[in-house]
Amino acid sequence: MANVAGMCSSFKSEVLMAVHALGPGTGIPAHTATTPDTIKAALYLVTGSRGVADTVYNTTGELAGTGNYTQGGIAVTMGTAPSTTGTTGIFTPSASLVWNNLTSSGAFDCVVLYNSTQSNKEISVHTFSSQSITAGTLTLTMPTNDASNALLRIA
Repeated sequence: MANVAGMCSSFKSEVLMAVHALGPGTGIPAHTATTPDTIKAALYLVTGSRGVADTVYNTTGELAGTGNYTQGGIAVTMGTAPSTTGTTGIFTPSASLVWNNLTSSGAFDCVVLYNSTQSNKEISVHTFSSQSITAGTLTLTMPTNDASNALLRIA
């Protein structure tokens, strides 16, 4: 089965329960985190079968820990707090995701965002064209943080 992009269904309900802190807390009693949770990004093989039904990060289908890739992925820069524009809630990480000197263990086409602070709960699956890299740099550039383009949008 192919990787399928989308916001994980479990994340949608967890947001309503204030499980995730994608930005610093604002003093709301239900969520008093003063710093964002640690969000990570992991790369998955074309055959990884990741999708919106996934609930927690796991290594099944993830790139092997070779060529300067470490399973578990990289930390996502969380410098921009979630916000709204019009009637849409938006969030985009504040920096591109970069893997330097990457040698992939096979063709990959997917990055999974997950919350390592909250028991590795999955947030979303993002797909792109299939890649195979040997000792190269992979940069996933983040989109504009607005209602039409933000990486995560809740309308």
